[in-house]
Amino acid sequence: MMGHTHALSGAAGWMAAVPLVQDTELAGISIQLGPGEIVAGALVCAGSALLPDLDHRSATITQTYGIVTRTLSRVINWAFGGHRNGTHSLFFAALAGVGAGALALVNELAVQIFVFLMIGIALRGLGLGVPKNQTASEVINALVTAGIVLALYSAGVDYAWMGLAVAFGCLLHFLGDILTHMGCPLFWPINTYRVGNNIGFSTNGTVEQYLVTPLLTIAVILYSIYLFPWPDLLP
Repeated sequence: MMGHTHALSGAAGWMAAVPLVQDTELAGISIQLGPGEIVAGALVCAGSALLPDLDHRSATITQTYGIVTRTLSRVINWAFGGHRNGTHSLFFAALAGVGAGALALVNELAVQIFVFLMIGIALRGLGLGVPKNQTASEVINALVTAGIVLALYSAGVDYAWMGLAVAFGCLLHFLGDILTHMGCPLFWPINTYRVGNNIGFSTNGTVEQYLVTPLLTIAVILYSIYLFPWPDLLP
C-alpha cells in the first residue's frame, strides 16, 4: 500500500479501537482516553503505520526528516534484511511497541520527541507539504507538528497507551500489505514465508485509489463525529 493509505489505516484503526481499550489495564497500566489522547493516539498510530517501510529508501517515512531518516533507513534496511523482511514481522511490531511503551514510562522529554517524530511522519504520510520541494515540506511539517505537540503537552495528554498504539500501527501496516500482491513475512526470522503473497490487489492500483483510501477517509470522519463530544467543544 501507499504511504497515505497506511497512515489513514492507522488513524482509523486507533479510533475504532478506542471503545475497546478505554478504561482497561495493560501490564498494570490504566488506559484512560480523553479527547487529547484520542487525537494523539490517532496521529501516533498513523505514523507508526508507516514505521515498517523505514527499510525502503524511497518510502514516505524515509523522506520525512531528510538525512536523519535516510540514515536510519539504511541502518534498518541492513539490520532487518532489506525491504519487506524483518520490519514486516510480528517480531518488529512487538519490538517497536515494547520500546515505545518503555520510553513512555522512562523519560518525559524522550516521549515528547518520539511523539513529534510520529506525528510528523503521520502528517507527511497524509500529504502535508509542498510537492517537489523537500526543504519546504520539511519546514512546514516541523512547524505544524511542533504546534500540535505543544498543544497536546499543554492539554496534559497521558501517553500510557504509547506502546499499544505503536504496535497496533505496525500490525495495521502488515494487514494492508498482506492485502497487496507482495504479502508480509510475519514470522521472520523463524520463517520467511510471505503471508498473502500473490494474493490481493496492486499497490496504488484501482482498488486502493478508489475503494480502500476513500473508505478509510470516511471512517476517520465518522469516528471523529462519534468519539468527540462536539456539543461540549462548541462555545
